[in-house]
Amino acid sequence: MNFKTLRGSHFADQTSLIHASCSASSETLSDKPDMAEIEKFDKLKLKKTETQEKNLLPSKEMIEQEKQAGES
Repeated sequence: MNFKTLRGSHFADQTSLIHASCSASSETLSDKPDMAEIEKFDKLKLKKTETQEKNLLPSKEMIEQEKQAGES
């Protein structure tokens, strides 16, 4: 195929198809995730943790106090 004869969006469509087919054919097994490792993972071995909120949002009262302090 001679790309010089193609013009405009038709050329863009052809090149995107070529890039897509090249990337799909170059994908090997090492590029794909190993699902066997995920399937045999034991969730029961995970430690339980308690999440704590570090950055609490200010209450309405605190926002009002800051507004009043900024106005004076």
